Amino acid sequence: MSLITCSGVSFSYENQTVVSGLSFQVEQGDYLCIVGENGTGKTTLIRGLLGLKKPSGGKLVLGDGLKSTQIGYVPQQDAVQKDFPASVYEVTLSGCLNARGLLPGYSAAQKKRAMENLELLGISDLKNRSFQELSGGQRQRVLLSRSLCAASRLLLLDEPTTGLDPLAMEEFYGLMNELNKKRRMTLIMVSHAIREAVEHADHILHLSQAGNFFGTTQEYENSAFGRRFLREEEKGR
Repeated sequence: MSLITCSGVSFSYENQTVVSGLSFQVEQGDYLCIVGENGTGKTTLIRGLLGLKKPSGGKLVLGDGLKSTQIGYVPQQDAVQKDFPASVYEVTLSGCLNARGLLPGYSAAQKKRAMENLELLGISDLKNRSFQELSGGQRQRVLLSRSLCAASRLLLLDEPTTGLDPLAMEEFYGLMNELNKKRRMTLIMVSHAIREAVEHADHILHLSQAGNFFGTTQEYENSAFGRRFLREEEKGR
C-alpha cells in the first residue's frame, strides 16, 4: 500500500480553487520534488499533506500505517522567527514535543535522539549557540535536526534552500541524499529550482496553470512538458 495516495484532489481558498484534480502516489523511500510557478498551490498541497488543510474535492489517504507523529516538517525560512531566543539544542529538542505528549520534560531517549541528529547534521558544536546568531545555512540545519526528532518515516520540506548560498545549498542537497539513501527516509520537497530537483529527486510533481505532471525524473526529462519548463528555466538564468 502506498504511503500517500492523492486521487483527484482539489484545494480551495474562499471558494477559489488553487489545486484541481491532482492524482499521485508516494511510496516508502521515494524522493519527490514538487515544482511549479508561484500560485499553483505547492505550499497548499504541503499543508494538505500535513493535515492542516482539508481537500475541497477528491481523496487524500495516508496508507501503509503512516501516522502524523511519524511526519516531520521543515518550513520556509522566511516563515521562521529568526530572533527566537533559544539555543540550537533547545530548538532541536522541541521536535520531540508531539511524542512527549502530556509528560513533564523530555525523556533520556528523546535527549539522546536530539544529540544524534545534531551530530548527523554536523552542528553538535553549535548546541549552546543562540538560534538567532546563526547563518542561514546553519539555521536550516537546525530546523532539519528538529524535524528529524519528529520524523521517523516522512519528511516534508517547503522550499528549504531559499536564501542559501550555493555552497550551503549543495551541502543541504547532500544531506537530503544521505537521509533518503542511507536512512530510507521518504522525502517530499517543494523546490523553486527545477534543474536541482531533477538532479536529486527520483520523482517529480509539476504543478502548472497549463496542467500537472507526475512521474519519475527520467519520464519528466523525456516529456514535452518537462523539456519545455527546463528550457524556460535555463533561459531565465
